[in-house]
Amino acid sequence: MNNFLVIGHRGASGYEPENTLRSFEKALELGCSWIELDVHVVGDQLVVIHDDDLSRTTDGFGLVSTSSFNYLRSLNAGKGEQVPILQEVLDLVGQRCRVNIELKGRGTAKLLSTLLRKRSSKRDQFLVSSFDHTELVQMNPRFRRGAIWNQRVNSLVEKTIALYADTLVVEQSLISASLVEEAQGANLQILGYTINEPADIREMLRLGLNGIFTDFPDQAILLSKSP
Repeated sequence: MNNFLVIGHRGASGYEPENTLRSFEKALELGCSWIELDVHVVGDQLVVIHDDDLSRTTDGFGLVSTSSFNYLRSLNAGKGEQVPILQEVLDLVGQRCRVNIELKGRGTAKLLSTLLRKRSSKRDQFLVSSFDHTELVQMNPRFRRGAIWNQRVNSLVEKTIALYADTLVVEQSLISASLVEEAQGANLQILGYTINEPADIREMLRLGLNGIFTDFPDQAILLSKSP
């Protein structure tokens, strides 16, 4: 499927420390046309890290929300990498790929809207997504939105449209042929996460998803090109 989107989940996090410049560069080397990352607000910066707590992905302790920017930047996020700020990631990738930015917490939409507007970014260069739908609807409507779901609820498609989103992002267990048909029939793009096993990738291709998030993008790219 030539138009199947393979999105490097937190970069190429199956190979390099997640959400680091090293991981994003690896995803580009593997041929990703899209990468995904997560942002929190710390001070006046958007920092690229997934968890609320620092202990899993860095050598630090405590919560991102109660940490100073200088403390975050002093931490080792794996293989000597710093926790990057979003500006650094965007400078690294340039026009080499598109970026899915997941909002993590209050204030992210406002700060991201300002940052992207200053960069004169094109609408289709970014997809802004979140589980926090209250935050998501505060994003500048100039940029595409993706509503993320990890629980089975009624009318996923209708609820996504009500959020002014054009993309439905769903956890793998929620994906079915009927949901794919309904979403695409309503002109929504549907993406599945986080899909790493070859058999699961093949199933997503069979169901006709628009794309997937994966820790091993090279494998998914290869399978998407297979006859």
